[in-house]
Amino acid sequence: MPKIPLHYVDLRTFCYVTEDQKRVEQALWTLLPEEFEVERAESEGHYGDRILVFSARVERADDVRHVLSRLADLEDFEGVIEELDDRVTENTELFLTLDKQAAFNGDVRLGDGITFRGKVEAYPAKKAKAVENAEEVLERLHDGES
Repeated sequence: MPKIPLHYVDLRTFCYVTEDQKRVEQALWTLLPEEFEVERAESEGHYGDRILVFSARVERADDVRHVLSRLADLEDFEGVIEELDDRVTENTELFLTLDKQAAFNGDVRLGDGITFRGKVEAYPAKKAKAVENAEEVLERLHDGES
């Protein structure tokens, strides 16, 4: 993949009091390159329960390529491409939600638990251009180009 039309990728997941912190963090690591820093923040739920927020911002081109290469494992990759108009915002951000339990098991699937937000390059910064650029990079991934 010669050029990555993403400025950065943010990954975020929550660890609720009923979940094992190490397992939740490991689920996030399924998408990240080795030796990457995961930030932890503590928050509080509606009833006072503790919620840990694990997040990572991936900015280097090679690291973004790694995250995108993991997305290439999605079963319904073509469906994601078809839904780009709904998945890209007016602020040129691509959103996906991924299955946290599957990620813990080393698989990448659409579902709930991990939020993927990628800031798509678009000049001018318009949704239509961002959709076009996101489609281009995802098609290259789907075709196995690196």
